[in-house]
Formats: sequence, C-alpha cells, structure tokens
Amino acid sequence: MKPIIKRIAKLYLGLFLYALGIVMTINANLGLAPWEVFHQGLSINTGITMGQASIYVGMVFVVLDSFLGERLGWGTLFNMIFIGLFMDILMLNHMIPVFQPVALRVVMMLLGMFTIGIASYFYISAALGSGPRDGLMVALTKRTTKSVRFLRNCIEFSVLAAGYVLGGSVGIGTVIMALTAGYFVQFTFKLFRFNVKETKHRFIDEDIKYLYERFFRNKEDKEAGK
Repeated sequence: MKPIIKRIAKLYLGLFLYALGIVMTINANLGLAPWEVFHQGLSINTGITMGQASIYVGMVFVVLDSFLGERLGWGTLFNMIFIGLFMDILMLNHMIPVFQPVALRVVMMLLGMFTIGIASYFYISAALGSGPRDGLMVALTKRTTKSVRFLRNCIEFSVLAAGYVLGGSVGIGTVIMALTAGYFVQFTFKLFRFNVKETKHRFIDEDIKYLYERFFRNKEDKEAGK
C-alpha cells in the first residue's frame, strides 16, 4: 500500500501545484496561456467559473481520448476534476495576490510557469496516466504522421484562437508562455533528474482486471472446486 499512497500523494501535490501555477499566471494579468484564454472565454460566455470550464473541457477530451483508443488512468480523471477545483478554491478565496507594478507581474508569471513545471514532474512521475489534453495529443500523434510538437502547437493555436473569439484575455504574456512553457517543464525534469520515457503508467483497466482476479476469479475457482 505504501507505494500506492506515495503515488497518489505525488499526483495530488502535482495537481494542486498545477492549479497554483495557472492562477499565478492569471493574476499576473499579462495575458493568459492558450488553454486559459479558452477557459476564460467559456467562462465569460456561459457564466461558469474558469475552474468549471477547465473541468468541462477536460470531460470532453476524456471522451475523445477514449474514442481514439487511449487508455485512461486515475490520474487522467483526477486531472480533469481537481485542477479546476483547486483553481476555483484559490481564485474565489483570493489566495494569490495581484500586483500592479509590471516588474512584479512579470516575476509572478515566471514563477507561475516554474510552478507548473514542478507540478508536471509530480503528476507525471506518479505514473497514473496523462492529462486529458495530453492524451489527445498522444492519440493524434499515433494516428497521423505529424510530430508531437506540430500537433501540440496546432491544438494550442486552435484553442487560443477560439478563446480569443470568445473574449479571453490575450497579451504579451500569452506569447511568452506559448513559446517558453516547454522549456520550463524540461528544466524542472532535469532539476529532478526525471526521464519521462522511463515512466510506466498504471491504467484503470489494469486495476479493474486486478480487482476481478483478486476478488471474483478466486471466488469462482473456489466454488468450481467444491
């Protein structure tokens, strides 16, 4: 049980830090990251919170991932729910300060991106499945001849454009985050000496199979042996 508890703790820490990093970039007020532009646009037009928008979009992507044959992990489902939930807790309770001087806002944005990088290490190293949006990128990579970078850029440009049309906030920070987010994640992976290629994820279907073998198959075998 200890390894499982450790992995779940890493996952939740990663999801909380991810939400914290997102809120820091939002409160920097220099323009939002592509996905947050989309979430804000949905929030403006529907009256839901940005956290709720993140959850609903995640649900859509989980369905798409499943339809495209991607295996889901508990981390996929928890990512879908808890990042948005943590975002709302932080934002609605005004737990992250807002600064007026531009220099402090830039520092806030950069710290937010670094926090997202650290969060990525924790939730990915928990090895309980990728996030819904990453799952779609992986599925499309398998089904096309395009590179991961090309597909990621296409997806993010599409949601950025849609979010902008819906009224999401776009600024210089949007450009900076779009161009440098990958470098922050790569830096934190090196900092923790983490090789994502060596990560073996645990998926929900594996747990269902284990529970069936553990509790039902053994019972059936015992009854058959009587």
